[in-house]
Amino acid sequence: MAFKATHKYARISARKVRPLADLVRGKFADEALDLLKYQPHRGARMLEKVLRSAVGNAQDSDQNSGRSVAPERLVITLAHVDGGPTFKRIRPRARGMAFGILKRTAHITVELETLEEL
Repeated sequence: MAFKATHKYARISARKVRPLADLVRGKFADEALDLLKYQPHRGARMLEKVLRSAVGNAQDSDQNSGRSVAPERLVITLAHVDGGPTFKRIRPRARGMAFGILKRTAHITVELETLEEL
């Protein structure tokens, strides 16, 4: 059974988070958390929170069924970052002109599976 967590409308460009998602995809959850912990990027904090939420979902789901899942047995099968809606703002410039500012958002998704299911 896959355990999933998403962060929708994250206030960061998807382009900045995608390399971090590529870094952790296919790794064990505990190993990925250690990798993200020492990354200096702001997107790493967001991805780390989503990963912790997915691990929590796995542990909560299995507590209800009577089994226990350790983060060492969970593998990241899906980690992707899609672009969300863009906020458009205007910045005044010289001679009465205006330049557009694009404030981008992202949807971060992480899916975990237990080692036995793979």
